[in-house]
Amino acid sequence: MPFIEALGQFSYRVGHGNFCLVHVSLVPVLNVVGEQKTKPTQHSVRGLRGLGLMPDILACRSTQPLEENVKLKLSQFCQVPISNIVNLHDVTNIWHIPLLLRDQKAHEAILNVLGLWCVGRVPQEPKLAEWTERASKFDKLKTPVRIAMVGKYTGISDSYLSVLKALLHASVALDRKLVVDWVPSCDLEDSTAKETPDAYEKAWVLLKGAHGILVPGGFGDRGVQGKILAAKYARENKVPYLGICLGMQIAVIEYARSVMKLHGANSTEFDPAAKTPCVIFMPEGSTTHMGATMRLGSRRTFFQVNNCKSAKLYSNASYVDERHRHRYEVNPDMVPEFEKAGLSFVGRDESGRRMEIIELPNHRFFVGTQFHPEFNSRPGKPSPLFLGLIAAASGQLDHLLQRTGGAVRCITGTGTGKPKLFKKKPFNGLVTTYYANGSSIHI
Repeated sequence: MPFIEALGQFSYRVGHGNFCLVHVSLVPVLNVVGEQKTKPTQHSVRGLRGLGLMPDILACRSTQPLEENVKLKLSQFCQVPISNIVNLHDVTNIWHIPLLLRDQKAHEAILNVLGLWCVGRVPQEPKLAEWTERASKFDKLKTPVRIAMVGKYTGISDSYLSVLKALLHASVALDRKLVVDWVPSCDLEDSTAKETPDAYEKAWVLLKGAHGILVPGGFGDRGVQGKILAAKYARENKVPYLGICLGMQIAVIEYARSVMKLHGANSTEFDPAAKTPCVIFMPEGSTTHMGATMRLGSRRTFFQVNNCKSAKLYSNASYVDERHRHRYEVNPDMVPEFEKAGLSFVGRDESGRRMEIIELPNHRFFVGTQFHPEFNSRPGKPSPLFLGLIAAASGQLDHLLQRTGGAVRCITGTGTGKPKLFKKKPFNGLVTTYYANGSSIHI
């Protein structure tokens, strides 16, 4: 109700012609009757009117395209012009939705409501040629790439929606049909083998059948041992691996236990009294005060090694800006031991004491990041690290690294003086401008 009231006051304050309300409503079909029913939309519009809001445009969700008589009925009883009724029916992939809106001239309806046809240089026809090609390409993909997503919230895929979308962006860019195998991390643990052997066997079959393994971020100790086992399997069997936030931390813990034989290695998040705390709470943080204790937002990561896979995927930029969301980090005091044992920390923050990216140099693709690269991924500019994972999982990594992710103009430096410009050949239709901060523009 506070939001409804705010919208009502705002629309009154700015006046008619400066406010456009799009009302999204469901037009269901009763299986018994087989008729598209308009009553839910009529009732919701009546409810909005009673709260002081009048919809300018109706966006009607349905399984099938709306019949013309249904649109006429909605127009008559909801008092919305038929040209302002947009149908969003089910499509083969969500990237077709902007095309649906264009075909039904939703942009013209919005411009009419706001009176923007003759104001300034507002474009009247959306330029969606590239988007159309991408949506069509999505439908034609046939060669699968299987990625095992190992987490504890796998029963609700929306929990990892950003990660899922980033995988999709990368797989489409590399002409692969994404298949995500959801692997509950708890089911990989030895305790599950005793309690529910079927779930244990199923989880391991999925993990071993994947072309790549991804361990996303998370909090708490439930399922951590299963994630450690997944990282160990990926490391020992040369399966492409990407660990994000906690996924990087558990990779470090697994390496300490299995390779360095530090059996007491752990994170103080899971064991405050760990004998070998290789992941610790941030020094500047407080473990006693709740709230405002996380390291959030865009932070800069500087590459320490020029020829590592991560740097190449970011077009040999000297640094990248990626978004963070964590409280714990790799213990900087143990870094020399890890590097001596063969684990490379190829990305660090400006102080050099906060580890941001790990790699195994002798592995096909074993990368962990403290930041969340999925947050900056877009359909036309997939995250470089997700591109790396999909490329490694589909046998395209060498080719991708040679071309450095596309026709690239990579601007590196610290922001002073004239930026340095690099030009490279296109790879697989990807034409991208990458800047040193990791952002990109599809051209």
